[in-house]
Amino acid sequence: MGSVGQLGVHAGNDAQKSAAAISVTPSPAQTVVPSKPLVVTVAAGRLTDVSVAGPGGSLIDGTLSVDGRTWTSTSGALDYNAQYTVKAQAVDRAGLPTDLTTTLRTVAPSTFLSMSMTPTKGSTMGVGMPVVLTLDHKLATQGARAAFEKRLTVTANRKPVAGGWNWMTDDVVEYRPMTYWPGHSSITVSAAIKGVRFDHGVWGEKTFSQTFKTGAAMVSYVDMKTDKMKVTRDGKVVRIIPITTGKPGFSSRSGIKVIVTKERTRIMDAATGGTAKTDPEYYRLEVEYAMRLTYSGEFLHAAPWSVYAQGHANVSHGCTGMSTSNAAWLYANSAIGDVVVYSGNDRGMDAGNGITVWNVPWSRWKAKSALYA
Repeated sequence: MGSVGQLGVHAGNDAQKSAAAISVTPSPAQTVVPSKPLVVTVAAGRLTDVSVAGPGGSLIDGTLSVDGRTWTSTSGALDYNAQYTVKAQAVDRAGLPTDLTTTLRTVAPSTFLSMSMTPTKGSTMGVGMPVVLTLDHKLATQGARAAFEKRLTVTANRKPVAGGWNWMTDDVVEYRPMTYWPGHSSITVSAAIKGVRFDHGVWGEKTFSQTFKTGAAMVSYVDMKTDKMKVTRDGKVVRIIPITTGKPGFSSRSGIKVIVTKERTRIMDAATGGTAKTDPEYYRLEVEYAMRLTYSGEFLHAAPWSVYAQGHANVSHGCTGMSTSNAAWLYANSAIGDVVVYSGNDRGMDAGNGITVWNVPWSRWKAKSALYA
């Protein structure tokens, strides 16, 4: 595959053949992988010109080393199933010229890996929202998952973030920083997988990059013993809200929770939690300013019927209730992904019952990375 051109000689004199020797890596006899750069080198001389032309004659960018002996193509410049023509010229120490022309072809896979991400592109989230990548093919081996993870980068305002990936399944991987995201930031997740071969002939289709933003760092603290909620914005206390949480038998969970959804009004029906309609604890009512914290049914919401107990006693069925005015204020100032930290009892969070990543100790979270297992 590909042809190698004749070495140039000094005009009219075979005895004056150039001592410089040009070579190309990968070899023209090999099928080129797009993730690997093309490298043109010269021995006993220096390069004077290098051009690499792809489909339609388009030229590939590259850089020449300071000593003039090596030219390297720009990372990610090559495409799949494409032919490239390399032309290089060089001179030896005596100034005698030589040249090389050769062609190479890149690999032509039949199966590609792509992905989707939450949060979605351009969205604005609270500082507790993790990143989830969902792949369209399973990476069933440790080696494939590690190869994929090595190609991932996460930045906040273009600076690296201290965090880690956690493989939930063979095709879903989740990322969280060591601590919460910084507020008022631009978060970019990139996967430089183009040209990378994974399991069973699956190749990375293209480089992936997606950006979302964080709003103010809204972190609230619910004390179920004092029945107070301290709301902080960017580290400063902005409001203390009297609340009520779950009564005995319906205790709210301690731990770090994240707002999953916001609903201006919502029908609360105890039957969804398994309470029979004949049970004295059964209820069905419409609530305002509902913000979900757990999939099992813990919400922040307005509870005008329990204002008498707010700040004094826990009388709810597990939700965190507050006055309508306080709930309206909190709803207006909160975003999906905001953090709410609960303390005051021994009932802990259930893994996966909401966004529970912040309840996993950092050492255990990091251990789920394919690079550390």
